[in-house]
Amino acid sequence: MRKWTPYLLLIPTFIIIVIFIYVPAEYSIKASMQRILPFGRGTSYIGLTNFLKLFSNADYLYSVRFTILYVTVTVSIAIILSFLIALLLVKKIPGVKLFRTLIFVPYAISPAIAGALWTFLLNPIVGHVSYFFQVLFGIQVEWMTSKPYAFYAVVFASVWKTLPFNMIFYIASIQDVPEEILESATIEGANVMNRTWRIIFPMVSPITFYLVIMNIVTMMFSSFAIIDVMTKGGPGQYTTNMIYRLYLDAFYFQKPGVASAQSVILIAIMIVVTSIYFKFGERYVHY
Repeated sequence: MRKWTPYLLLIPTFIIIVIFIYVPAEYSIKASMQRILPFGRGTSYIGLTNFLKLFSNADYLYSVRFTILYVTVTVSIAIILSFLIALLLVKKIPGVKLFRTLIFVPYAISPAIAGALWTFLLNPIVGHVSYFFQVLFGIQVEWMTSKPYAFYAVVFASVWKTLPFNMIFYIASIQDVPEEILESATIEGANVMNRTWRIIFPMVSPITFYLVIMNIVTMMFSSFAIIDVMTKGGPGQYTTNMIYRLYLDAFYFQKPGVASAQSVILIAIMIVVTSIYFKFGERYVHY
């Protein structure tokens, strides 16, 4: 009986994975190769036609380009900024535990709430950010309805929501860096910049390796709520990324076959990105 206990304990997990991951994935793959009439009135097999339509659709190709830009900018800013803030939060100064607690608050709220908060902060009439812009620079910015400010607004909210998750891991890993190494570097004449970027950052590279993958997944999939609340993909389709394009085609334009093809493409992209990073990224990771 003891031999089978681990497998019995894993049964609930396997059931959840099959029901909520494998079954929907299988349905998406099948639906991506079908023409589905509205309200499920009928289907017909059309092979790769839905995929060919996507790659000849200017709106979808724009959403791909925007997603690449959005993910690159948000992940880069989130990783660098969280590392720098974590360096400050590991200092032994009065009140640092309170600062850690307060700065982790965004992690406890949903992306939709984060989008709603930043919508208020960036409101051109009553928003705090807009007020400071008007006082300091004498301008009133229409953050959600003008280019390129709508992109900046979405980036602000996404990075703010992601920072606490990254900092939790960075704080723990920075605290594990041996003090002896830093003391030796200081004696040898290394300044703060050298100790930070040539000793601490390389030694926490396994965490950076993990966070980059997790942040890419988050920005690819969890950005829907922030974009939907803040800009709804606008102005026009300026902030429409791949996951929001999928939503529009599936529920707004009633194209389930095309939307299923988009979901298959998203899954394939994530598999490829993760595989490439794990294969080639480990060469540059310090363990």
